[in-house]
Amino acid sequence: MRGRLRGWLRRTITYKWARRIVVAVIGGSILLLGVAMVVLPGPAIIVIPLGLGILGLEFAWARIWLRKLREAANDVVNRVRGRRDPVSPR
Repeated sequence: MRGRLRGWLRRTITYKWARRIVVAVIGGSILLLGVAMVVLPGPAIIVIPLGLGILGLEFAWARIWLRKLREAANDVVNRVRGRRDPVSPR
């Protein structure tokens, strides 16, 4: 019984780490591509949040950065539209 439990636990931890690594590689690559597009031609405004969104599937720091980026974008839109009181995006 003990060997079965240990094998199950090892398989579960391996899957979690494999998912985390895949998300980190794909999301990190997209994020770096978006950062490069800040100086190169390309839609950095779209690609950077996409990379953060993918990284946010596994990492809390990426979710926090994405939330701050969304709030900053809402502030810019509100200023452009001439609103004084920003509407909370909740």
